[in-house]
Amino acid sequence: MRLRLGTRRSALATTQSRWVAAQLTALGHEVDLVEITTLGDVSAAPLTEIGGTGVFVSALRHALVDGRIDLAVHSFKDLPATDEPGLLVAAVPVREDTRDVLVARDGLTLGELPAGSVVGTGSPRRAAQLAALGLPIAVRPVRGNVDTRIRLVRGPWREPAERLDAVILARAGLARLGRLDEVTQVLDHGQFLPAAGQGALAVEIAAQREDLIDVLRPLTDPDTAAAVAAERAVLAHLGAGCSAAIGVFADVVDDAGGSVLAIRAVVFGLDGTGEIRRSLYASVEDPPGAGRRLADILMSDGATALLRPIGGIDATLQPRSMS
Repeated sequence: MRLRLGTRRSALATTQSRWVAAQLTALGHEVDLVEITTLGDVSAAPLTEIGGTGVFVSALRHALVDGRIDLAVHSFKDLPATDEPGLLVAAVPVREDTRDVLVARDGLTLGELPAGSVVGTGSPRRAAQLAALGLPIAVRPVRGNVDTRIRLVRGPWREPAERLDAVILARAGLARLGRLDEVTQVLDHGQFLPAAGQGALAVEIAAQREDLIDVLRPLTDPDTAAAVAAERAVLAHLGAGCSAAIGVFADVVDDAGGSVLAIRAVVFGLDGTGEIRRSLYASVEDPPGAGRRLADILMSDGATALLRPIGGIDATLQPRSMS
């Protein structure tokens, strides 16, 4: 079958799409990449001002509905937590490493950054978790692709004021781009829980294209699909969008009675205060149900009060006191 695969134009998006295309080619299909420009690619405004993570996928989704492409490849964390009517995620390939990483000047780690250092991130989740560590650093909101954000640390700088001491990125993106040598510290889940779906890809089609379901099924990794379904259910049940400071990670692990789903989540106030961190083990038979149960636990323990609308990350965000 000849397939038109829609992709954003960024280096990371096209790398991910080419990987999916290679898997389909190995299965005997012909794949043509179709580049689509999204609002998230052309606007420099904070995500909270231009519509959240969905701005990276809306143009691709329109192309699916219009029949201009047969399938689209997304970073799963870019998809809104609720399903889109008329569309279907038909494949969830094996997941990359879900952790966040630090790219800092002079090979520094978070703990080695001098007092007053400025760390860049466009994510309220990362900003809140940074603040919760109690380090004497500030956070500055940043946008842009991997190259743009790393340039803020490594240079060249267009003006001295844009220089940063470090940025936080997803390890998965750097791994796919072959740029792990840029990493100065991998941030484990004890410090930084990832975004829902981080490190995973979603292959989306128009729901009526039943002819593509069997074509794409071999690309799915069942453990990844179960984990991401649980993570997204936590966000959806909490009613959380891109402005919420929520980290969540699910994994299929071995237990004495067989495989189980382990889920962890944390909800912060934007300044790193009011941390609520909960976890549970559940059957792998109903990942969305497990995610909703964990969300209920979080809400019963006060998470709802922390999920207030916010207008972005304060450029002078300071850490909470450790006293």
